[in-house]
Amino acid sequence: MKALLILFVSLFGVPLGDCTDYDGTDAIHQTPPTDTMKLKITVGKVVFTATLYDNATTATLKARLPLHLTMRELNHNEKYGTLPAPLPTDAAHPGTIQAGDLMLYGDDTVVLFYQTFSTSYRYTRLGKLDDVTGLTDALGSGDVPVTLALE
Repeated sequence: MKALLILFVSLFGVPLGDCTDYDGTDAIHQTPPTDTMKLKITVGKVVFTATLYDNATTATLKARLPLHLTMRELNHNEKYGTLPAPLPTDAAHPGTIQAGDLMLYGDDTVVLFYQTFSTSYRYTRLGKLDDVTGLTDALGSGDVPVTLALE
C-alpha cells in the first residue's frame, strides 16, 4: 500500500505552478528610469531627452558617450544605428513597443522607435524619450544623423 501511495504521488504530484498560460512576453528585469539618468538625443538639429534605465547596458553605454551614429530606417516604425563596440545585454521580449522606446537589438544595434506596435523580437531596454512630440518628423523617412550624449 505504501509503495502504491509513493507511486501515485510521484506520478501525479507535479506542481501546478508551471501550468499557467504564457502571453508571449518575458518580464524585463530592469530598474525603472530615474531622473538622474538623462540622455540627450540630437536628431539633426532637434533635441530630445530620454530617461535611461539603471542596468549594466546603460552603465557601459554612458561610459562611451557621446556617440555619433547614422541611424537607418526600418519598417516605417524605427531607426537603428550600429555601435562601434558591443554592449552587455539582458534581452527579453517586450511584447509591445511604445513610440519613444530606446532599445538595444543584439549587442551592438541601438534602436529608437517612433511608432507603437507589437513585436516578437528580443531587446535590451535602454530608456525612453520623455516626450515624443515631433519625433516622427525629426527622424524623417531616410537615414538621419543622431548624437547620444549625457545631459
